Amino acid sequence: MGVSLYQVQKLLFDVNRDRQARARFLDERERLMTDYELTADERRAILETDFHTLYQMGVHSLLLVPLAATLGLSFPDYLAILRGTKP
Repeated sequence: MGVSLYQVQKLLFDVNRDRQARARFLDERERLMTDYELTADERRAILETDFHTLYQMGVHSLLLVPLAATLGLSFPDYLAILRGTKP
């Protein structure tokens, strides 16, 4: 699996910090992803909001947890997903 970790983390940083990027993530995720150089695996993980896979790819948890909160995921459920023991 080729990984462009910087691009994934940049996308998540932008979504967490920028109101317009967050709105695009929620409303038009596929179009937002075209602004970043992502592999097919990264695109799938972001499209599906697969926190476990993103974490396994090396995405820092401090970039994942704000997104989880934005999506209404509780912190205990988020931790369970990272551990691979989905709630």
